[in-house]
Amino acid sequence: MDDKFIMMNLNDEKSKKVAEVIGNKTCKKILNHLSETKEASEKDIADTLGIPLNTTEYNLKKLMGVGLVEKTKNFFWSKKGRKIPMYKVAKKHIVISPRSKPTLTALKTIIPLIAAVLVVNIILFSYILEGPGYQNQTNTFDSIKDMENFIEKNTISPKDYGGVFSMFKGSTDVAMEASTARVSGQSAGGADEYSETNIQVEGVDEADIVKNDGKYIYTASGNKVIIVKAYPAEDMEILSEIELSNYVSNIFINDDKLIIFSTESSQVNYASERCYGGCPSGRETLTKIYIYDVSDREEPELEHEISVTGNYISSRMIKDYVYVITNQHVYGNDIVLPVVIEDEVTEVIEPPEIAYSDIKDNSFQYTIILGIDIDNGETTQETMLNGYSSNIYVSQDNIYTTQYKYGGWYRGMDDNQEKTIIHKTSIDKLEINYVASGEVPGRILNQFSMDEYDDNFRIATTSRDSNIIASTNDIAPRRSSTQNNVYVLDENLNLIGELEGLAPGESIYSVRFMGERVYMVTFKKVDPLFVIDLSDSENPEVLGKLKIPGYSNYLHPYDENHIIGIGKDTEEAEKGDFAWYQGVKMAIFDVSDVENPIEMHKIIIGDRGTNSEALNDPKAFLFDREKELLVIPIELYEIENKTYGSQYGEYTFQGAYVYNINLEDGFDLIERITHVTEEDELKRGYAYDYGTRIRRSLYMDNILYTISQKIIKANDLDDDLDEINSVELPSTNNGYYGYAEEAVGIAG
Repeated sequence: MDDKFIMMNLNDEKSKKVAEVIGNKTCKKILNHLSETKEASEKDIADTLGIPLNTTEYNLKKLMGVGLVEKTKNFFWSKKGRKIPMYKVAKKHIVISPRSKPTLTALKTIIPLIAAVLVVNIILFSYILEGPGYQNQTNTFDSIKDMENFIEKNTISPKDYGGVFSMFKGSTDVAMEASTARVSGQSAGGADEYSETNIQVEGVDEADIVKNDGKYIYTASGNKVIIVKAYPAEDMEILSEIELSNYVSNIFINDDKLIIFSTESSQVNYASERCYGGCPSGRETLTKIYIYDVSDREEPELEHEISVTGNYISSRMIKDYVYVITNQHVYGNDIVLPVVIEDEVTEVIEPPEIAYSDIKDNSFQYTIILGIDIDNGETTQETMLNGYSSNIYVSQDNIYTTQYKYGGWYRGMDDNQEKTIIHKTSIDKLEINYVASGEVPGRILNQFSMDEYDDNFRIATTSRDSNIIASTNDIAPRRSSTQNNVYVLDENLNLIGELEGLAPGESIYSVRFMGERVYMVTFKKVDPLFVIDLSDSENPEVLGKLKIPGYSNYLHPYDENHIIGIGKDTEEAEKGDFAWYQGVKMAIFDVSDVENPIEMHKIIIGDRGTNSEALNDPKAFLFDREKELLVIPIELYEIENKTYGSQYGEYTFQGAYVYNINLEDGFDLIERITHVTEEDELKRGYAYDYGTRIRRSLYMDNILYTISQKIIKANDLDDDLDEINSVELPSTNNGYYGYAEEAVGIAG
């Protein structure tokens, strides 16, 4: 009897997969067909049901995965000598309990009931215990026509929503990351310790333009990736270059595997299997992933070339698996199916493989999550039809993509509040499954606005007051007010806790979730730092706040009771309800007394116009508490005689500011490092060379390396940062910002 039943409870991951399969129209067609025939091959099923062969193969795998279909002992050989298996319906019953896993003893009490309903063939959902059954939260399409109907029904036009973009800071996914790891050198002859990319979630690496492994530096420059032997610094040299046909956006390094990302756009004539007749022609964007074997750093070898439909949004690497997220527009009813191309073999992603939820949008897109095993190049994907995925958060178990839902107040729309829609997808090596979707009021700033903790999902948003007074043209509001919120959702993205109405009239500038707390900075004229308790997920509450001039764009943990903030100093305007931003500000906050956080130390760099890439991309932020080291790139503007708050300074320097940092003394500037030479200064005029702009820094043992597109420089941390060595990189960038006396380049 034991082998005739598949028993599970509602908390079992398999129950969700069963529900997904049962709700899939194509899976049901295959089950019905196999129930009427003794056995059939993939081609028999595809021909009989009139569905593509790869769609049949995909759905058979799903049915076998949950135990509803199995291979028979029979098979036959194709003309090319390939073994062709046969499939049949599995002679099993599925019993799902809402709570605990059902036992055979409990089953005996309902055997008569099972026998009475065998007419439904193999599927039985039974109440062993009290309570409702599992509700599937996602759907897949049956056909291209099914997709067309969905898009036509759920597309909203610009007149149906308001222009709310100007209310918020930009929300592109800039892949901001968290703490710098210290690990033992993995390469023979490498450093004992070295820094890694500043990532958000431990164990979840994020791609960047520079990577290192304690001996070699890998840096992207234009359409090249350059491999440099960097340790020991005295012997630093270029070992090899990898040149691609397109611009390199990001890279990963994993032992002897180098993963490179680029984007290609070209004019194509779509194949008929992607659109089923009447296929248009047009430009298509592909995200390309190259996997190189770099066991010989002087002779890298291309192992796999993989392409996926759409623009590159972001990526993550967990152990030996890379996950890539792309977006591809769906243009009206001219639907073209997305593809994955693996080593020149094209796989069309069919409608039954495309998940969706019941949402409206003004511009539907495919969101494709592609999983790659970097050891063998094997891939799998999960594709969703939804809006643009602007920000993502990734834990070791799940990927959360988000889209913005416009708030409409035109012609009496039912919901006039803008919202963030969250889509949750589980990941386990190459097992990728769309789990659930949910929504919260407001709009998020970036990936640091999100977090997963104890299976709950936490998110901070800025929302507009839904009580809008429309202007005479019924499109743009005459008045809008903002407020800030924190929401907690459970593992199925149901709302379980909320804290709303923080800092009315202000917007979120930075967020940091740390265990059972969240630290949030809002700004309009001054910088309130909120300390919020999340220990009771259903009842978040503010513990304390601190109001100071300026704001922080990025918050970085120093330890559990202290936070580093980096942003801008501000000066309140003499007239009007706003403030002028000034130079770059760094501060250390003491939050050990949660009800009374204090600013322990601060430092202001430069005047109005001064900037740092670390404000918008914390990959440029290097921090190591044990070394008491903090390094950020600075573009310095200074004012000789300041007379008013809105006055801009003049450009005077670009390079890395290197600080000694501790709780007792705060920030102590050790040295400034630049890649700009005296010759560059003489010919730059009112500009600086973009190619010599320091963008990243890292360390190997006691050596600090700074990297621009043209130069890698090594300085001794134990000897007042004296220069040890440098190498010039082959660079395609000769542009200047501003007006250069002897160069015509980038205007700015």
